[in-house]
Amino acid sequence: LLEAAADFASYPGQQNDAAAKDFLDRFPLSVLFGVLQNVADVPGSEETIVSCLDRIFKTKYGASHLPQYMPFVQAGLQANSEIIRCLACKVVSYLLGNVEMIVIYPLLINCLLDGNEQTAAASLDAIKSLGRFPEGISIILPTVASSCSSLARIRILGLIVQLFSISSSVASTVHNSDLLNLFEVEVNNKNDMLTTLSALELLYELAESPYSSEFLLKTSLLQLLTEMISNSSVDSILRLRAVLVGGRLLSSITSFLLAIDGRLQNTDEIESALEALGQIGTSAQGAAMLLTVVARHVLDSAFTGHGRGVQLAALYALGCICGVDRRELNNNAEESLKRLIYETAANNPKLTPSGLLLKVLQQEPEIRLAAYRAISGLVARPWCLVEVCSRQEIITMVTDESTKNNMEARHNCCIAINKALSASAMLTDASVAGIAEKLQEAVRRGPYLATKDAQPIVVTAERF
Repeated sequence: LLEAAADFASYPGQQNDAAAKDFLDRFPLSVLFGVLQNVADVPGSEETIVSCLDRIFKTKYGASHLPQYMPFVQAGLQANSEIIRCLACKVVSYLLGNVEMIVIYPLLINCLLDGNEQTAAASLDAIKSLGRFPEGISIILPTVASSCSSLARIRILGLIVQLFSISSSVASTVHNSDLLNLFEVEVNNKNDMLTTLSALELLYELAESPYSSEFLLKTSLLQLLTEMISNSSVDSILRLRAVLVGGRLLSSITSFLLAIDGRLQNTDEIESALEALGQIGTSAQGAAMLLTVVARHVLDSAFTGHGRGVQLAALYALGCICGVDRRELNNNAEESLKRLIYETAANNPKLTPSGLLLKVLQQEPEIRLAAYRAISGLVARPWCLVEVCSRQEIITMVTDESTKNNMEARHNCCIAINKALSASAMLTDASVAGIAEKLQEAVRRGPYLATKDAQPIVVTAERF
């Protein structure tokens, strides 16, 4: 048997189904597995049998016999021998669709975290194969980050990189499971330089994924890289690697944004493209990038009219970019935002930013709703506050809106303007006093414009 197994394993080129059938007719799998359990005292025999089985299972004929030997596969994943564990991990990849994933996956994770380099690599390939199936990814992700050793953590990051590259839907699931936060933890790790360097190497691979620009901007990774590059106390090797990762990430992001920018020219796809830009703009880093590449088209669509759906999508994207739900932008991004809005106004018959804002507030309720949201983000800027307060019509609309579905958005806009005005030097201007009083009254009255304070009353209950 050992002689035949050695010949089969060393055959040059790829063995075919006929050769595998001929071998298994002579030595069935049950015999091979049985011998494998009792060859410890025969030098080299374990390697010979494992190499032979590996060649057999790479044929369709050999793999077709595996489902009936799953107990042997499970036992192999728990074996003390690394080459047997490695073979068992490979077998899982051949078995897709016939694997009891709930049972097998924890064993694969153990091989990934505890095995030698070859076993970990085989386990990684098997887990990635399982991740291509919806039921597989649902089992993998909840328990993917279950180890604490530095080597195990890096292997987990390697698994995330592999899963992330499978498809956009899997990348989205990885992001939604907060697994990218593991990269943030390791990049920010100041106690283990080698682990941090390994994490940066894997992040470099992750940034190469076609889906990286869509999801990495929603994390703080770009900010962490920026801080690392700027910090002279960080080791130069780490700073250099951070520069390379940032360069690849920004290159990927720029290409991604330019691709979306191309979709903005297609009337059938512009709404989806604008929605994608809005998602990117929810992060400060994403908004800053948009303001250097494609934000001009967002403003153009928001204020110059390209159809109701397009204008709605653009106004919501503008709200995300200017920061309705997050902190302010950096100085360069703020200057870009200001310049772009004034340039848009200059190319519009309304001429001023206040005219642009009033124009959208005078449209149908849904457009006004999106406009209130955008103004709530924009008005934190002193230049925009001046524009808003310069038009009495804007103040009148945001304090007197009576459309039911818009009243909460209108009230939030009132609060934002009042907050910005209260913190500004404009209050010393007598001409602004009336505006400030009107805003304070509207804020006090609440979303639904109560005309007076509610008073409790006592009435006699009606009885039949």
